[in-house]
Amino acid sequence: MLAAGRYVEASVARVRQAWSLPQPSLDIDSDLQPGLTDFRGYGERYVGISQTVPFPLRTYVEGRMARQESNEVVTDKDVLALDLTFQVTESFYALLLAREQDGYARSNLELAQDFLAMTEAKLAAGDVPRVEVVRARVEVARATNDARRAEAEVRLARARVNSLLARNPSDPLEAVGELKTPLLSVRLDELKVAALGSRPEIRKNSFAMERESYRRKAGYLSYLPDFDVGAARHTIRGEEDTWDVTLSLSLPAFFWQPATGEIAEAQANLRALGEERAHLINSVHLEVEETYSMLVTAGDQIRVFEEEILPQAEEAYEMYLFSYQQGEISSLDLIEARRTLNEARTSYADALYEYDIAKAGLERSVGRPLQE
Repeated sequence: MLAAGRYVEASVARVRQAWSLPQPSLDIDSDLQPGLTDFRGYGERYVGISQTVPFPLRTYVEGRMARQESNEVVTDKDVLALDLTFQVTESFYALLLAREQDGYARSNLELAQDFLAMTEAKLAAGDVPRVEVVRARVEVARATNDARRAEAEVRLARARVNSLLARNPSDPLEAVGELKTPLLSVRLDELKVAALGSRPEIRKNSFAMERESYRRKAGYLSYLPDFDVGAARHTIRGEEDTWDVTLSLSLPAFFWQPATGEIAEAQANLRALGEERAHLINSVHLEVEETYSMLVTAGDQIRVFEEEILPQAEEAYEMYLFSYQQGEISSLDLIEARRTLNEARTSYADALYEYDIAKAGLERSVGRPLQE
């Protein structure tokens, strides 16, 4: 982003250059000298200053061309800002997801340890065979590995965020927030309209078309002459000094050159930019539709998890736990119920993450933050 800002500053400087006039020139003409370097022995001398003055509209058109080019550079920076915002948002929610998964892994480890303690107590009471304890210990070992893996994912996700923020990957970072966000209610047709007005790529295309339109005008203005204005003090030995004033203008004798050069180039660029604009609009509409579909799908998954899957998985685990405590089922049934509950929780976290990323992607597609 810092480099993009420097490019913007350079483009603004080029606008100032386009508006500036050519530098004046100092003219000295020493005539009738007795020697090549005998400037004091001149017989006649002219000392003056001259200035080239472009045709008035030409400077204005060149300034407007430079301004549109600068606007294009600004939109490039806006595109970079959108992409960087999405990347930071994605890595932030990935960190929240890793932290959530780490919490579930720790909770699963605690359940496995409680299950082991319960099984060992049953073994001591003679209610279960030793193989049940072996199974419980295997589950603890598996849950321990899952917890370690989840902890490593948190460290890696934190390092990614630090890297995008131009910080040392190992710097401490506390992510404040949660995966769950209110579900949005947005209309696809309104999003498409908003995208056409907010996407910097479309603005850049408009600026480029304006630039080429001014370039075409500059080609037509090449038919018109520039002026050279000068004034000089005329000195002749033995006579009184006088002033000379000159006014000259360019003669566009080769009038056909602009039509086959700059004007033709600008017209071809305008046609190409018009075709690019049509393709760009279709691409933006498609991108909005895809991200909108992802958002709707993720929202539906969240509702299913919250209304059906999670409550049923938690209720099933509590029922299996009670049945195991009463000796009605084996440890395998309880282990399977616990795994189902853990998978439901982690899948729910994944759905929340997918919704947050879909929302961030839709904001990137529209070109601005979403509102209800």
